Amino acid sequence: MVVKDARFTVNTRDELDIRDITPQGQKAVKESGIKEGVAVFFVSGSTAAITTVEYEPGLLHDIPAALDRLFPKNIYYEHHERWQDGNGHSHTRASFLGPSLTVPITQGRLQLGTWQQVILCDMDVPARAREITVKMIGE
Repeated sequence: MVVKDARFTVNTRDELDIRDITPQGQKAVKESGIKEGVAVFFVSGSTAAITTVEYEPGLLHDIPAALDRLFPKNIYYEHHERWQDGNGHSHTRASFLGPSLTVPITQGRLQLGTWQQVILCDMDVPARAREITVKMIGE
């Protein structure tokens, strides 16, 4: 069994920026030499999340709209009282989706569906440089 790490940075533009990070993940798996195992994607920070989606314009609109319905920006968040940074909704949204995702590695590639991509969702108010870690375990 082998354990490998890869890291890369994604610069986001603004709140609810959704980026396809599948190519960076595939590159990490290829460079690791692991043929069978798992890859765990993890984003550092409490206002970003990683999940999968069909990365197409309709869903790039629908996901932020759904998050806004579930966790509106313009309601009271206790977090604002402590930090006055106006991003309580960002933390709540990110915790709902979660900071990590596990994807099987099969024949040296991420085992994703035909229309399935790994995405980074940055929920925070300002643009950020997000560090993504991919930990790969296998043979």
